Amino acid sequence: MATTQRLWLTQHAHDRLRDELAELLDHRQGGSAEGTADDQDFATDAGRRRGRIREIQELLRNAVVGEAPPDDGIAEPGMVLTVRFDYDETETFLLGARDGSDLDGLTVYSPDSPLGAALSGAKQGEQRTYCVPNGGTVRVTLVRAVPYGRHGAGQP
Repeated sequence: MATTQRLWLTQHAHDRLRDELAELLDHRQGGSAEGTADDQDFATDAGRRRGRIREIQELLRNAVVGEAPPDDGIAEPGMVLTVRFDYDETETFLLGARDGSDLDGLTVYSPDSPLGAALSGAKQGEQRTYCVPNGGTVRVTLVRAVPYGRHGAGQP
């Protein structure tokens, strides 16, 4: 039996999704085929909208909004992670839901992404590996994990 995973969202991401859903629902209720060059194009667009509506409803149903995870240095959704790759490059990103918004320039990785899945549950200083699309394996060390919103203080 599949379990539904809770999804951490910033308040901004939640608001954007809620607004997009309202717009899609408005369009669906007020939409008509008038002025559409091709009925098949209209049906395809309507199908895409219905699919996006279902997707957003599911995201919002499973959302955890603005609840900061514990500041315990363990990687989990809602944490800003700083990692160091084996090739001495570091990266800082938010582990959470990608919504297309700019979070103060932070990249967002999903907990379901290869990097996000590898780091979930890691403690600061712990090394993990994950597979990349070309079949290779990358080793990464969790340098720092802090709740989103507190990530600017004391940043190295």
